[in-house]
Amino acid sequence: TLMDTKWVTSELAWTTHPETGWEEVSGYDEAMNPIRTYQVCNVREANQNNWLRTKFIQRQDVQRVYVELKFTVRDCNSIPNIPGSCKETFNLFYYESDTDSASANSPFWMENPYIKVDTIAPDESFSKLESGRVNTKVRSFGPLSKNGFYLAFQDLGACMSLISVRAFYKKCSNTIAGFAIFPETLTGAEPTSLVIAPGTCIPNAVEVSVPLKLYCNGDGEWMVPVGACTCAAGYEPTMKDTQCQACGPGTFKSKQGEGPCSPCPPNSRTTSGAAMVCTCRNGETSLGLEWSEPQDTGGRDDLLYNVICKKCSVERRLCTRCDDNVEFVPRQLGLTERRIYISNLMAHTQYTFEIQAVNGISNKSPYAPHFASVNITTNQAAPSAVPTMHLHSSTGNSMTLSWTPPERPNGIILDYEIKYSEKNDGIANTVTSQKNSVRLDGLKANARYMVQVRARTVAGYGRYSLPTEFQTTAEGGRYQHWTFQELPLIVGSATAGLVFVIVVVVIAIVCFRKQRNNTDPEYTEKLQQYGEFTPGMKVYIDPFTYEDPNEAVREFAKEIDISCVKIEEVIGAGEFGEVCRGRLKLPGRREIFVAIKTLKVGYTERQRRDFLSEASIMGQFDHPNIIHLEGVVTKSRPVMIITEFMENCALDSFLRLNDGQFTVIQLVGMMRGIAAGMKYLSEMNYVHRDLAARNILVNSNLVCKVSDFGLSRFLEDDPADPTYTSSLGGKIPIRWTAPEAIAYRKFTSASDVWSYGIVMWEVMSYGERPYWDMSNQDVINAVEQDYRLPPPMDCPTALHQLMLDCWVRDRNLRPKFAQIVNTLDKLIRNAASLKVIASVQSGSVTSLFPLHLSIPYYTTFTTVGDWLDAIKMGRYKENFVNAGFASFDLVAQMTAEDLLRIGVTLAGHQKKILSSIQDMRLQMNQTLPVQV
Repeated sequence: TLMDTKWVTSELAWTTHPETGWEEVSGYDEAMNPIRTYQVCNVREANQNNWLRTKFIQRQDVQRVYVELKFTVRDCNSIPNIPGSCKETFNLFYYESDTDSASANSPFWMENPYIKVDTIAPDESFSKLESGRVNTKVRSFGPLSKNGFYLAFQDLGACMSLISVRAFYKKCSNTIAGFAIFPETLTGAEPTSLVIAPGTCIPNAVEVSVPLKLYCNGDGEWMVPVGACTCAAGYEPTMKDTQCQACGPGTFKSKQGEGPCSPCPPNSRTTSGAAMVCTCRNGETSLGLEWSEPQDTGGRDDLLYNVICKKCSVERRLCTRCDDNVEFVPRQLGLTERRIYISNLMAHTQYTFEIQAVNGISNKSPYAPHFASVNITTNQAAPSAVPTMHLHSSTGNSMTLSWTPPERPNGIILDYEIKYSEKNDGIANTVTSQKNSVRLDGLKANARYMVQVRARTVAGYGRYSLPTEFQTTAEGGRYQHWTFQELPLIVGSATAGLVFVIVVVVIAIVCFRKQRNNTDPEYTEKLQQYGEFTPGMKVYIDPFTYEDPNEAVREFAKEIDISCVKIEEVIGAGEFGEVCRGRLKLPGRREIFVAIKTLKVGYTERQRRDFLSEASIMGQFDHPNIIHLEGVVTKSRPVMIITEFMENCALDSFLRLNDGQFTVIQLVGMMRGIAAGMKYLSEMNYVHRDLAARNILVNSNLVCKVSDFGLSRFLEDDPADPTYTSSLGGKIPIRWTAPEAIAYRKFTSASDVWSYGIVMWEVMSYGERPYWDMSNQDVINAVEQDYRLPPPMDCPTALHQLMLDCWVRDRNLRPKFAQIVNTLDKLIRNAASLKVIASVQSGSVTSLFPLHLSIPYYTTFTTVGDWLDAIKMGRYKENFVNAGFASFDLVAQMTAEDLLRIGVTLAGHQKKILSSIQDMRLQMNQTLPVQV
């Protein structure tokens, strides 16, 4: 509730006009509670126009307000000897304002500036002999955009009492659905609006499908949720699916889902709550089997069971008998119960178990016993302990150690944890290493240290190795231990040293000459794209100019430890592998959603270089409209590129999913963001070459960011992808590429501007394919003949003209990205210029537009009358025509005196018309020539 007079007992002190109209009086409601009301009953006087205005009401971010009115109205027929001007209705208005600035004379007491909501009529009126019948009416209005508003009531000659006024809004209260919390959400500006509320998983729950959102309708009711969460591994649902509680002692839950926690199998246990696995008591992998009895027992009751265990090779599909150390409880053969517990199995191994049903005559039958089989792959277990550690070298304050990997790693070793402490001290320190060696620094000289190490897989840490004692040397001393394999290198080091020096000198001379005399066309093209730049300005450095591409990765991309990355689901496929959504938790920073590009297994060194080159490029950029690189993972498998996560994915598909849902200003804002990002890239002398809506990503706030900086697509041809067509040895996206780039491979910021014009067309057409179903060759021919894309439906003329400027044949005449940003800023500030819609002069929205048909930057409404209708001043059409103001050139020269002379006497109407004329003058003065 924003305001409610029902409970007000002190004076309301609302503003009335004139003072002889509405009157504030005290009264009682139906429950005999004291109330304050306003009454008016000047029915015996003609031409009544009585106004009543509330105090300023704060909006509180509400977009649509509801007003509940309780009132009584006297039946005009029950009042004797009154003129025919008696009314039984009144009018409800509102007035928006950013401040409480209304006074007794301002705003003017008239419709416009006040905005009419409705004429209110009673369901029941009353006569003099009856008690007043209270009517209740609810009306709403919106959208609201200022800080607050006033309500106003206009009486035109009724006898009535306004008993109470309540201004309120509707909202969807915070709720939990699908294991997700959705915040309190205000309804939209229209009764039919659906407002999206983003959800967050409840504590100890994880997302299972995205996007996670719930729609709040105009009645303040939640619609069906989109996306869902579920309890994480180690947690089970409770409290009617509104909480996820941890699995208790002795229970576990290995996977996320809505199921309950399960008891740990025999001979296993949990060490804490929220367990995802149960630890085998002896560090072994084990399982339990149960089965039902045969459907046909053969008419005998001496039924026994045998369990045959086989270990299978996944690669060769061969199975052999299990090792002798596998234990069966109670036994393997001659079981009377239909269950068995098997332990001492190998981790991460496929097993086949056959359960044979036998009786007293089975061994006398010529046929093999009947059996059922089950295939089981044991889970990945923690690795076994590291067997031995070695000291390689030591100084007064450091030691270099190595160790033998575990005999049973039970999976891929992610890293090792090393624990060390000074002997007899007891204060332990830990470090991690991704290799089976480590250098311990910051040690005391001539001191003894106890060191242990343990390995980690995805299943967790294994046991620590036995404590091993090592000693640092005295201050200044050095101990070096060489393994047998290293001896030949040491023996030959003296001879090799001289050879090494000679080789280095030769390589340096060759490289120097290459840098001065290299005439390779591809290399010089990369140099050409840099152009001239201002000293001190940051300039893009092509990672392919590095002799070692890995050096570029190290310089421009941050290495991220694999333990900080959590992949949650695959959301697409990239050129080199899968694209996933996941989470990144770096030390000292909050966890964030990220997008993860992975390099597929079996890659070549060139594919790895090309894959990581995108990170080397992206890591050089820092701009709110350029996709942000979080870092790379190169020291673990798979190799990853990690970027910020963009909830709405690619711009072209996002627009197609939301066809017609955005205002022109919103669309221009998207284009402005893309232009700002490209302005930044051009200032760094980076040429994108593949600017298209499919390579623009959109986040939840509709911020557009330029992405896809992988240049490898231009190096290799893929005939399966029709977007990129071979041209002079490389792949080119024909529909988005400038003519000089197609014909001569002249890629510059000017060719990126051409592509940007196509992106503008994609945005305004909500993701339509440029040039529709025309072939690439037809597109090339049409562009050569000076045909261009027509304006999309409802596209403002100013925007299509900007597209045409981007598509000028002479690349030197195309606007720079800085100019494009300035032009879009002017259009956003002067929103009226976006109301002029381009006409399709070629006759069809799917026909190309010949450049010789020029489109003026400012095209007006068809008639002056159309313009007056558009600004809701259509009542003055005849005034303008009779006075001779029939053309826009004449209208643009009108003054306040002209308006008064032709009969526009209301100050508010004069102000509105003059404001629109000012916009008209501004647009006419900003008319731009058409470049052909």
